[in-house]
Amino acid sequence: MPHTPVPPQHRVHARRMRSALTEAELKLWNAVRAHRLVGLSFRRQIPIAGYIVDFACPQHRLIVEVDGSQHGNDGDLAYDQARTARLEADGWTVLRFWNDDVLRDIDGVCLHILTTCGRAME
Repeated sequence: MPHTPVPPQHRVHARRMRSALTEAELKLWNAVRAHRLVGLSFRRQIPIAGYIVDFACPQHRLIVEVDGSQHGNDGDLAYDQARTARLEADGWTVLRFWNDDVLRDIDGVCLHILTTCGRAME
């Protein structure tokens, strides 16, 4: 499947975002980085289809988004729905977790990711 061209400014912005993770993003990153989650390979803050996604596991075409409270208002909900639809049209599965879910139940979040990848029993 061909890649969507990535504008240079998206690459610069993604690089900047990698050094400014939220507390919840950092907690999830520490759980999935370096193949720690059953050997799955994740990348963080990468441009895909014109968006910068929080985490992606290219092998399983899985995107994991960690959302703060600002994603609960109507404008952001509509944007997130359009963004998810675009990413899914490119063959990605998008999982969304609230910051609070990651901070309070990282094991449950990781289990959901593994189940989605079909790796929960390994």
